[in-house]
Amino acid sequence: MPTADHALAPPPASAPPLLAPLTPAVRRAAPLLPVVAVVALLALPVPSGGTGDGPQITVADVASGLVVALCVLTAVRSARRPLTRAAALLFGLPVVGVTVAACAAPTGGAALAGAARYLQVFVLVPLAVLSLLRDGRDVRVVAWAFVGLAGWQGGLGVHQYVTGTGASYMGEDIRAVGTFGPTDVMGMATVVSFGLVCALSLAFRDGAPRQRAAAITCAALLLVPLALSFSRGAWIATAAACGAVLVLSGVRRALRVLLAATAAAVVLVGGFGVGSQMLQQRLGSITDVADAPDQSVTDRYTMWAASLDMWRERPLTGVGLKGFPEYRDSHASVALSSGSDTAGAGHGFARQPLLSPHNMYLLILSEQGLLGLCALAGCWVGLLACGLRRWARTRALPAAPGDRLDCALLACGLLVWQLVDFLYADIGGPSTVLTAVVLGVAAWWGVGDHTRRREVPTP
Repeated sequence: MPTADHALAPPPASAPPLLAPLTPAVRRAAPLLPVVAVVALLALPVPSGGTGDGPQITVADVASGLVVALCVLTAVRSARRPLTRAAALLFGLPVVGVTVAACAAPTGGAALAGAARYLQVFVLVPLAVLSLLRDGRDVRVVAWAFVGLAGWQGGLGVHQYVTGTGASYMGEDIRAVGTFGPTDVMGMATVVSFGLVCALSLAFRDGAPRQRAAAITCAALLLVPLALSFSRGAWIATAAACGAVLVLSGVRRALRVLLAATAAAVVLVGGFGVGSQMLQQRLGSITDVADAPDQSVTDRYTMWAASLDMWRERPLTGVGLKGFPEYRDSHASVALSSGSDTAGAGHGFARQPLLSPHNMYLLILSEQGLLGLCALAGCWVGLLACGLRRWARTRALPAAPGDRLDCALLACGLLVWQLVDFLYADIGGPSTVLTAVVLGVAAWWGVGDHTRRREVPTP
């Protein structure tokens, strides 16, 4: 017969009731956490380093290396083939192009560093993200991480504009740059653009009204810091990506959204006069850069011409990885300035050297030749073609799950943004690691093995 102490003692519990449902969720999310960490770590302030030729290693870059290591460990433990044939073929092309360019480069050390960077951004990290993503729910988690990062960086950018603590622009410290500083004025614009495209894509998920409302709100709010970044390239790429998302979601829906956005713009700008004079001038300069270009546009055109001249000198393999700065002066005209002036956002005045043509395709063409351009661009175009083909097949199925549309829009929209932005920018800076994550998401949708794991709908 039990004593009173035994009768009052609580029965032993195998696990606390609050932790019991948490354990499976944590176990399921564990493979995805490193990918989310890569995105989240870009919210940290960028250390003020030099402006030398060497790459600037950030915490997010280190985390991306851990993602690759985790992917390799997972593949070894599972003893399965981690990639489809299409993925192995597409991502094998850049490996060939980069290897040939590195072997043909006259400077061995710089070429090896450039090859490591290219393989990190365009091969290793995208394949790791592709392998760690399991279903549409994982993709949406990564997308919301993009939106959260964009909200943080965009909020800081708006504060910089309002308080006059941003990067220098036309003599005033008003340019929104977030934590990236004046030496990487495209960093915040890239992050905010990715977040806006993700939010717009998530707004088309059926059966999730709360998510759709939150996504629409975030997309509208992110327009403000994107405008205050004064980045014409990001504006053009975002317009192209959002247009692609709307068209893929349905032509009629795209026309309705376009009409509503046009009406809102007319009311805000024409009726209430929203938008500073600098912003309007920057927007108008997109159409007249060829008539009266400023010095930054002149430098860009000059470096584009120099890139083509380098390619004509060595059309097949180019001048070698990291060779553009070395050959720039011998191929550029006298119209090229010595560098660009940077200041503001907590930094003093500095002269930023022009180490790239600010065009990814011309950078590859000049340093890796026609072989490297066909390899890298062929991989990107192949990913977009495979993504569009899978989008078409998904929409054609009579019993296709409706909540997969947002994943298709997300992958294709982000890839379109990156391909258009490469016309005005190239890799470099802390935000470059996000390009690798974007390629991994696009690869999951276009060439991932979706028969191995069935998507579990979100309750």
